[in-house]
Amino acid sequence: MKLATLRVGGVTTAARVDGGHAVELPAPDVGTLLRRHDWRAEAAATGGARHELSGVDYAPVVPEPGKIVCVGLNYRNHILEMGRELPEYPTLFAKYPEALIGARDPVVLPAASGAVDWEAELAIVVGERVRHAGTAAAERAIAGYSVLNDVTARDFQYRTKQWLQGKTFEATTPFGPHLVTTDEADLDAEITTEVDGEVMQRSTVADLVFGPAELVSYISGILPLNPGDVIASGTPGGVGHARTPARYLTEGSTLVTRVAGIGELVNVARAE
Repeated sequence: MKLATLRVGGVTTAARVDGGHAVELPAPDVGTLLRRHDWRAEAAATGGARHELSGVDYAPVVPEPGKIVCVGLNYRNHILEMGRELPEYPTLFAKYPEALIGARDPVVLPAASGAVDWEAELAIVVGERVRHAGTAAAERAIAGYSVLNDVTARDFQYRTKQWLQGKTFEATTPFGPHLVTTDEADLDAEITTEVDGEVMQRSTVADLVFGPAELVSYISGILPLNPGDVIASGTPGGVGHARTPARYLTEGSTLVTRVAGIGELVNVARAE
């Protein structure tokens, strides 16, 4: 099953994707839907107005997650690209909901930064509350997967040893277009980034050092994870900052982020 959050008539609504249409569900967004005990049955059984997918306006699939936990240096090829050793534990940092945009919204290039980079990521969306989860409980807690690009202001990221300030500028992080439930998701999927038609990142989700269940288990040992919380699982090699010379997004750049079978983001960069 695929779910989405749409903007319709000045408000948002959760929707189920049926073929080439999105069918409205009786919830204002996917995050709200996931907080309902029987969300899977409700999403599958109910439906209202139908919209052709070609004309829908996507909001972030979960517009206001309680938590967005990001994982750094979690693809083997990216770790080697950055000249580091494979980690013993996940590297974690946070992002805030103000950073999120929809699957077709413009990425805002912060006026203060001259080094805005791309990072294609598989997003893990939590579907039930977990704390101190073992592997089996962590797997059950995952509602599904989406696509996210952790667009990063590298000059701000590396001002200090803490990365947050480069990671959560307003309106920089496309997230969506759909949540694909775990029963339909392929975790060997190809993940890619294109900038102006040129492939910059290409890997498979199977290259993750710490997989989705491992991440849910580890993070839930630190604090509770709740329905609608999001884990951005890390990016593969091919980021602009690691190139010689470095390459960054500029005004008018078209950023395409794709995880095969999960979804595609298409976002044009514009100056703040």
